Amino acid sequence: MPLINLPDFANDLIAEFVERNAERIDTPVIQPAEPFLDIAGEDLRRRIFMTESETGASLCLRPEFTIPVCLRHIETATGTPKRYAYLGEVFRQRRDGANEFYQAGIEDLGDINLSSADARAIGDATGILARLLPGRRLAVTLGDQAVFEAVVQALGLPLGWQKRLIHAFGNMTQLEALLASLVSPQFVTGLDDDIARLVASGDEQALVAHLEREMQKTGYSTNAGRSPLEIARRLKEKLILSETRLDDAAFHVLEEFLSLDVPLVNASAALSGFADAAGLKLGNALSRFNGRVAALSNAGVDLSCLDYRAAFGRPLDYYTGLVFEVTVEGSTAVLAGGGRFDRLLTFLGATDRIPAVGFSFWLDRIETERAAA
Repeated sequence: MPLINLPDFANDLIAEFVERNAERIDTPVIQPAEPFLDIAGEDLRRRIFMTESETGASLCLRPEFTIPVCLRHIETATGTPKRYAYLGEVFRQRRDGANEFYQAGIEDLGDINLSSADARAIGDATGILARLLPGRRLAVTLGDQAVFEAVVQALGLPLGWQKRLIHAFGNMTQLEALLASLVSPQFVTGLDDDIARLVASGDEQALVAHLEREMQKTGYSTNAGRSPLEIARRLKEKLILSETRLDDAAFHVLEEFLSLDVPLVNASAALSGFADAAGLKLGNALSRFNGRVAALSNAGVDLSCLDYRAAFGRPLDYYTGLVFEVTVEGSTAVLAGGGRFDRLLTFLGATDRIPAVGFSFWLDRIETERAAA
């Protein structure tokens, strides 16, 4: 069925994809819901349109293209490196604008030169927008989840707290709430006295045995939820998390990191200076960041329109490194956004680890910007 109500620049966009050697593919509008529910993150989960098959399988209207494109790649057993382009409708609730709208973009799978692929993604996104919006100065905000993860890990927090903070990356409200909890811990309350004593003792075997007895008394079926061992380990993790306090020095280190907001040309020096002053070793994450900056310069991308903001992330859980968004200077409307998602294809069932980066355009926003010229 032909696409209707496409913006007048759709053919130009398709021509740009061809010029960049990206194979255009389509994916079904009706998608299995599980990958989006398990992988995409809370922000998308609460906005997708769900339905159900005759057999009771959970389905949804396609809320974005990255997961469907990756599933299609795995199903067709196509080799890498591979570049895919897409243009079609997506369906999700939005705070502003229609719930059914067009997106287009490129997914770049399997290029082992990560810095070069990252630079190509940013260069393609900004290059195509520059063609569609001649005369407009673009602004790119860049973040890096891997650098944030390296900072959190270097502070030596328990693994559970590291996971919580990393999961909240890009959501400053949630991140600030977690940091407040770390500064002023709230101890676990409401536990049965026997369970509280066993959790505090650290005797996992005794705790599991006690939970099994209690579950048998109440007729609770382990098939309906967590096993006694899973419950015991979750209670132990909660106790550790509740007893962990972030000292003032470490709190100020995180605050200082999250406040970094500099032109990209100054970002490598700013991160190195921060790490040295804080006594943190950021290792490979900083090396990859510096390599990306060099690759962007070598690719001829105008670095003057790129800013690095340490706290910047995008509301999809599958990003692993680079994240970025593109606007017209002076506007808050995001016209393009993307990032690196190196773990996604493995989560979706690929047998080999496949590095991946991509970006998408919001065509209705670009159309509005063109009309305002």
